[in-house]
Amino acid sequence: MAKFKKKQADTAPAISTASLPDIVFMLLFFFMVVTKMRDTELMVTVNSPQASELTKLEKKTLVNFVFIGRPTAKYKAKVGTKPQIQLGDKFSTTDDIPLFLEKHKVSVPESQRQSIISSLKIDKDVTMGIVGDVKTALRKAGQLKVNYSAKKRDRTKG
Repeated sequence: MAKFKKKQADTAPAISTASLPDIVFMLLFFFMVVTKMRDTELMVTVNSPQASELTKLEKKTLVNFVFIGRPTAKYKAKVGTKPQIQLGDKFSTTDDIPLFLEKHKVSVPESQRQSIISSLKIDKDVTMGIVGDVKTALRKAGQLKVNYSAKKRDRTKG
């Protein structure tokens, strides 16, 4: 008795692309829902000073930002023209710093809490009085890792 093999087709069956638009729109919708655009609206003017030796912060989730500067034109009528502290998305005082740090600490996994850094983004025209007050409040709250944000110095200007 002879055995016969069935002849297989040389071409693969066509892939249906009918569901492709559905998949694309599901992915688009997913990323639109999950993506977080910006945490805070900058309510103070921050023109950072320039520096030559800079280090980039690796984990942005471990950094809490403290902005110090003069209010933008939108907020000058409400709070005046004196330098203000911005924590998150509101104007604050040095008394609000411990609560701000605690809220951020709770959002970070417990194993990484000792790595939290406070980054001070300070306008270069702000006097050191308010900066000293913020540093003292950070120290009293137990936040000893402090970073000063700056722009890279343009070497062509000398």
